Amino acid sequence: MTSAIPSDYLIGGTSDWSVNHRINSALPGYLMISSTADTSSLSDLSADALSAMGMVFAKVQRALSDVLGAERVYIGRYGHSPGYPIHFHAIPIYGWVEELFWSDARYRVLERFADGPGETPTDGAELTLFVWREFCERKDPPPIKGPPVTETISMLRRTLQF
Repeated sequence: MTSAIPSDYLIGGTSDWSVNHRINSALPGYLMISSTADTSSLSDLSADALSAMGMVFAKVQRALSDVLGAERVYIGRYGHSPGYPIHFHAIPIYGWVEELFWSDARYRVLERFADGPGETPTDGAELTLFVWREFCERKDPPPIKGPPVTETISMLRRTLQF
């Protein structure tokens, strides 16, 4: 169902996978990795598609880290919207995103949970929710640091060669 994605947001892909910038995200580099097969189940994909998935995930993570400077990249499947093939979210977490997160009083309460050896107060689930709420759902998202979404898409098109 990649035809529903405006061409301005398409970045690239393989015969089995399509990569695009998330349409409603103000966070530069928030990508969607979608199967080109009309299925919502990994078990329906061919062995070649499953093998290619790992390569696509790795290239996306490398580009978001090396080109855009993401400190972490979360890749996961979060939904199962009818009419869409199986897809994954690739969410870059930049240092400035984490600073915004911790400056928000709603999230500072999480610091108290990091009390074990080697644990940090950063929680991936909470950061993911923060990105969704602040950069995807808000009509007026917080200011970004770095290149805007349009420039990011151009950079990733040049970098992500499948």
